[in-house]
Amino acid sequence: MTLVRLNKHIASLGIASRREADVLISDGKIKINGKVVTEMGVKVNPDIDKVEVAGSVAKDREKLIHIALNKPKGYVCSVKATRQDPKTVVDLVDIDERIYPVGRLDKETTGLLLLTNDGTFVNAIIHPSSESEKEYEVTFPQQIPMGAIRKLEVGVKLQGTRTLPTRVKKIGPAKIRIVLKEGKNRQVRRICQKVGYPVKTLKRIRIKGLKLGDLELGEWRYLSKDEVLGLKS
Repeated sequence: MTLVRLNKHIASLGIASRREADVLISDGKIKINGKVVTEMGVKVNPDIDKVEVAGSVAKDREKLIHIALNKPKGYVCSVKATRQDPKTVVDLVDIDERIYPVGRLDKETTGLLLLTNDGTFVNAIIHPSSESEKEYEVTFPQQIPMGAIRKLEVGVKLQGTRTLPTRVKKIGPAKIRIVLKEGKNRQVRRICQKVGYPVKTLKRIRIKGLKLGDLELGEWRYLSKDEVLGLKS
């Protein structure tokens, strides 16, 4: 995550010089994610934070983008490629606007991933207070018994903290669907490992009310206005 000083960010948008931006800040005319900021030296993430100048959104002077992608294996949820991970999810979306993934799916996980340039959209989905439901389809190398499923349902301890209860439906001898309301790092894989059943394949099929549907692997589409409102609610 790259943070820059607020006055530098405002200057980069061509709205004011850094010195003029400092005056705007001290006069209480700048908001970050809806909150007035008057302190000097505040830093923002240009990719996520929504900056408003005297009521006008100054983010990027571009339309807000909301995209659903069916993520394939082998792609990392990042905007920058590295030598170790040369393929990023943004490479799959051929648009000119700068976007970034909402949350993360690990490199080997497939399924529904959202990408956007809308900071309020991100917060509505990933902020812990939202308890956004996320549903996954999980397969195991061997049959999983009901005893292990019940352990998943009540929550398990990860690094001394118990995870929230889940909803689990067995849809095959070695296949389940699990619904989470929190987003700890690699949580599905970790809780399944914890109950003795490591994951073979993992696919996210729903975020809140938005389902993956028939979107092909590696394909993407724009979300409708109703879908965006539903995800923000």
